[in-house]
Amino acid sequence: MISKHVPSGSFYHTCRYACDRIEAEVLFTEGVRGHDYKLMADDFLIQQQMRPTKEKACFHGILSFYPGEKPSDEMMVEIAEKYLDRLGIKNTQYSIIKHIDKAHLHLHVIANMVNNDGKSISDSYLGLRGKKVSQKLTEEYKLIPALKKNLDLTHLENLNETEANRYKIYIAIAENLSHCRNLQDLEMLLSKQGIEVQYKYKGQTNEKQGISFKIGKYCYKGSQVDRKFSYAGLQKAMAQQQIEELNNKNSQVEENKMTTDPKQVFQKIIKKKKRVPGQNYQNLSPEGSSGTTKVLENVVDDLLKPEEHNEGLAYEFTYKGYVNRKKKQSQKHKR
Repeated sequence: MISKHVPSGSFYHTCRYACDRIEAEVLFTEGVRGHDYKLMADDFLIQQQMRPTKEKACFHGILSFYPGEKPSDEMMVEIAEKYLDRLGIKNTQYSIIKHIDKAHLHLHVIANMVNNDGKSISDSYLGLRGKKVSQKLTEEYKLIPALKKNLDLTHLENLNETEANRYKIYIAIAENLSHCRNLQDLEMLLSKQGIEVQYKYKGQTNEKQGISFKIGKYCYKGSQVDRKFSYAGLQKAMAQQQIEELNNKNSQVEENKMTTDPKQVFQKIIKKKKRVPGQNYQNLSPEGSSGTTKVLENVVDDLLKPEEHNEGLAYEFTYKGYVNRKKKQSQKHKR
């Protein structure tokens, strides 16, 4: 299960989006009417007037379950209520609406950030806190965690323009990253797809510390596209790719090295156990006790020995003749 906080300034538009469709079902409400989205929005607005200075009083959170996961309505209501409670959204109006219009079941949770006593509820870091709460609830209810984006299960045509462009950038980076050795390579490839790369610098220096991607009028931080596409994440991924390339290159060089020692070549042939039709290599094991291996090794030794070619030479030019001649000369000098 994953959580998403959608900033909203209007109860009316949020309630209409969540409730006014065939695939929507209001599972539970607290303090508001659920049979008509207009009346639901009116009830939220009446309580908001208790704190008129609270401009963004509409909380809109989405809880999405893994595709194919179908918890009961009772469980989903329980999860949504714990979600609000752990976010500190207590003692206030809320409604829980189920949507079944996508491959994944999801809930829209609408709540009033002005509580029943007319006090304002803190809305700081709702997106980040919501993600942490949803992760804990996923473990608590033994739900399937969403560890990474599954593009096969993502329907871009159903996303709004902001989300669709964010996914376009994600897909472009994911497809090109393996072909890049540095960020300059990534910039060049993304520019061909109409995506501009922008950097954030540390103070007044040239030291880069952040990265953003812009497509059309939409601009997203690297971490907003995906956590692994932050500046540090991209640097780490490219460094790892270079290490893997170097290791693969070294391995290839070692494999391509051919030894000039015939004995070693012979041992490699034995180890590979290459079979030739009509020949039995079953016992050709370097560690085995078979006499076949020993015989073959002796054959190689014999072939490596230098041969003496004495045929056709006069006796005095042979090695034996040379030795006898030296011996006679030595005996002559002694006399």
